[in-house]
Amino acid sequence: MLVVMQRDATPSQIEDVLAAIRQMNLTPHPLPGATRTAIGITGNIGAVDPRTLEVLPGVMELIRVTKPYKLASREMHREDTVVKTPQTVVGPGTCTIIAGPCSVENEAMIQKTAEFLVENGVKLMRAGAYKPRTSPYAFQGMGREGLDILARVRKRTGIGIVTELMDTDNADAVEEAADIIQIGTRNMQNFSLLKRVAQARKPVLLKRGLSATLEEWLMAAEYVMAGGNYNVILCERGVRTFSDHSRNTLDLSVIPPAKTLSHLPIVVDPSHGTGKRDYVPAMSLASLAGGADGLLIEVHPDPDHAMSDGAQSLTFPAFVKLLESLRKLAVPLGRTIV
Repeated sequence: MLVVMQRDATPSQIEDVLAAIRQMNLTPHPLPGATRTAIGITGNIGAVDPRTLEVLPGVMELIRVTKPYKLASREMHREDTVVKTPQTVVGPGTCTIIAGPCSVENEAMIQKTAEFLVENGVKLMRAGAYKPRTSPYAFQGMGREGLDILARVRKRTGIGIVTELMDTDNADAVEEAADIIQIGTRNMQNFSLLKRVAQARKPVLLKRGLSATLEEWLMAAEYVMAGGNYNVILCERGVRTFSDHSRNTLDLSVIPPAKTLSHLPIVVDPSHGTGKRDYVPAMSLASLAGGADGLLIEVHPDPDHAMSDGAQSLTFPAFVKLLESLRKLAVPLGRTIV
C-alpha cells in the first residue's frame, strides 16, 4: 500500500500518518518527492483497510501495490532513484564509471590505479579486499590489510571506494572503508547479509545472482530497502547459461524491464559478464545504449600478472580508449559519462 500525501501536507500531518501506520503494527517508509511526499507500507500479510488512513488530514489517496517487492517497485516510487556518494551520483541522465582491479594486491598497485582513474575523471574505484573464489586455493584477498590500503588511498586521492562484503563479521570494517558496499552474485540471497547492509549508512551495489530471475533480484533489493537502506544500485553481471563462448551470458535485455518495474539505478559489469578483455569495450557500449546508469569495469596496470581475473581486466591504454568511445556515444543518447 502507498499513501500519497497532498502537495501542501504539513510535516505534522505526515507524522500523524506515520504514527497511525505504526499503530497498525506496520512499517511506514516516507518517500519524499519533488512535489509531494508518499509513504510506503510494509509488513502487512493481508489487505490494509484504506478507511483508517484516507480520512487523516493531508492524505490525498491510497494506492494498492501489486508487486511482491514493494519499496523497489515503480508502483510505490514513480521517480527514478538517484544514489549519491561524496564523490558522484548514480542515476538517470548519467553513466557512472566504476573501475579498478579485481582485488587489492598491494598498496603501490592500488595507488597507481587510483591516480590513473582520477586523472581520467573517474570518481569511483572498485577493488576487493575479500574475494569469493571458486577454488579454496586461489587468492582470497588481503582482508583487513586490504581495507586499510583502500582507506589510505582514498584519503590521499579522494577517489570513492567500492568493495565487497562477504559476511556479517566484517561488516563494520567494510562499511568504514567503502563508499559503496558491494554484495556479490553468490551472496544475492544471503538474507542475513542483506539484513545487515540494510542497517548500513552506505549505498549498496547488489549484483544479480548467477541464475536469478528479475523478480528474485528485486526481492533481494527489497530486503535491503525494507530494513531502511533505500540507496540500492542493481548490477547486472551476467548469468549462467549453456553458452560457452564467454564466461557468463551478459543479459542486457534485463535493463528495460528492470527500469519499467523498478526505480532503482542499474549498472552493468561487462568484465564478469564476458570474462574476456577483448569483449569488454563492445559490451560496455551496448550497455550504455541499452540504458545502463553505470558501468563496472576491471582495470589493472599489468593484467597479465594480476592475482585474480587478469584475463578480463583492461590495460590502462585500453581503458582510456574505451572512455573516449563511451563519451562519443553518450552525446547522441543525451547522457553524461561521469
